[in-house]
Amino acid sequence: MAAAGQRRPSLRAAAPVPLLLLMIVVVSFGSQAAAAGGAPTWTTELQQHVAYFDTDNDGIVTYSETEAGLRRIGLGAISAAAAATLINGVIGPKTRPDNATTSHLDIYIENIQKGIHGSDTGSYDAQGRFVQAKFDEIFIKYAKTEPNALNQTELEEMRHGNRGSNDFSGWAASKAEWDMLYSLAKDKDGFLQKGTARAVYDGSLFVTLAQKNGGSSGGN
Repeated sequence: MAAAGQRRPSLRAAAPVPLLLLMIVVVSFGSQAAAAGGAPTWTTELQQHVAYFDTDNDGIVTYSETEAGLRRIGLGAISAAAAATLINGVIGPKTRPDNATTSHLDIYIENIQKGIHGSDTGSYDAQGRFVQAKFDEIFIKYAKTEPNALNQTELEEMRHGNRGSNDFSGWAASKAEWDMLYSLAKDKDGFLQKGTARAVYDGSLFVTLAQKNGGSSGGN
């Protein structure tokens, strides 16, 4: 009990101190939890697709990571080097933040939607999310021999059907992607199965191919 004439401590003034301490503890705990989490959590299928190649989980895919990842899934050394040069050379500058200080060939996963090209199936939307209806449309329109698979001729018809007017870079990118996928993932009868094609959109096919070839599973 305070003596007569003695000033009582102000509860209002004292309150901010424990609140501030609580905030510091919460922020500190949150930072430690995020650091302990390791690999970034990617929310779109396109980010997950690219993250396979990010072996050090820093959110950036370098030329060497792309080249090594392509070799893990079955490309030869020369083909992997050529493909990595094309992929990082085209996509890297599009995804590069304005304040970045790393190589212009580096691909920034958080901005990967900026690397989407034209003359494709539309199975990724503008944010890089998978669009099931567009994917299904591929097989509804072009799978004429088998209902849930495409042979090489049907893949060619699909690519030509998706060509935009005068979109030469989009044509080339689409051809390179689908030709590579068909070469690496067709079955023994020469068909690219629907389930196999679906798995490439979130990158899970890369893990399967790498394991088949005796390689590591890549990034997360």
